[in-house]
Amino acid sequence: MEKIAEAGRSGLIIGKFLPPHQGHQYLFDFARSYAERLTVLVCTLRTEPIPGETRAAWVREMIPCARVVHVTDENPQDPREHPEFWQIWERTIRRVLPEGPDFVFASESYGWKLAEVLGAEYVPVDHARQLVPISGSEIRDRPMQNWDYIPSCVRPHYVRRVCVFGPESTGKSSLARQLAKHYRTVYAAEYARGLLDHKDGRCDPEDIERIARGHIASEEALARQANRVLFCDTDVITTTIWSEILFGGCPKWIREEADRRAYHLYLLTDVDVPWVKDPQRYQPADTDRRKFLQRCIGELERRRRPYARISGTWEERFARACAAVDDLLERA
Repeated sequence: MEKIAEAGRSGLIIGKFLPPHQGHQYLFDFARSYAERLTVLVCTLRTEPIPGETRAAWVREMIPCARVVHVTDENPQDPREHPEFWQIWERTIRRVLPEGPDFVFASESYGWKLAEVLGAEYVPVDHARQLVPISGSEIRDRPMQNWDYIPSCVRPHYVRRVCVFGPESTGKSSLARQLAKHYRTVYAAEYARGLLDHKDGRCDPEDIERIARGHIASEEALARQANRVLFCDTDVITTTIWSEILFGGCPKWIREEADRRAYHLYLLTDVDVPWVKDPQRYQPADTDRRKFLQRCIGELERRRRPYARISGTWEERFARACAAVDDLLERA
């Protein structure tokens, strides 16, 4: 990118970034081209709906060449709240930036006064919000409708996660692929398959932790690429069940992850379809499959996880899954 910044000149951006969006990305990129050095203050309050540490991490990723400082001062948010509003904010800013900036960048009218208080030059950036027509409140209120304005690092916070869950040979992988194609998004495949294929499907005790870590890593990576909804072929609860069945126990950290990692919806695939032989399948008996299904139901209900039971022909299963996902997205 061609640099037009004045040598030695510094800039300041201040905001709540609740959440940061593509309008902020434009502001960051504008400022780093205009000023040689850039400081971004992420100013947060304890009562706000997204943790300040999370927002500061997002901003650091969006503008890695800037100095990003997380400010937690419980300052007034409007000049009408306190007669010394501007003096309070000046003290906060000068504690972080004692020499003061040369430029203040903002997309709102407060920028004029803030620059005056700091003895800086104000550089307005798209006050009309015509170039990137979005705001943080619009994303908070309607994240699904404003998805294109959400940066990839922020998307995992808003993405709806749907787990295709159930016994083996019930069409989970096929259903996850179908749903991802239908909703024009991505899916996290069952990590165990790729890991165990080279061993003809044999699972050893040391593989359990690899499966859990690999699945979690795949899911978190793909959440950044998802289009509103991410489909996951199985989850860590499944790993705990198989670990107990095959080896009589499960590592503690995997159990804790199974309790912590919640999905917005589980699609529980029923056993009313034929079992198909595969090197990574272990339970051909109908009684074992039904017992596994009841175990799945118990694990979901014990954790109070929302689920829809998916049964019938392959066509009926897909239709029922789509109806459940459509309902989830409408509520989101």
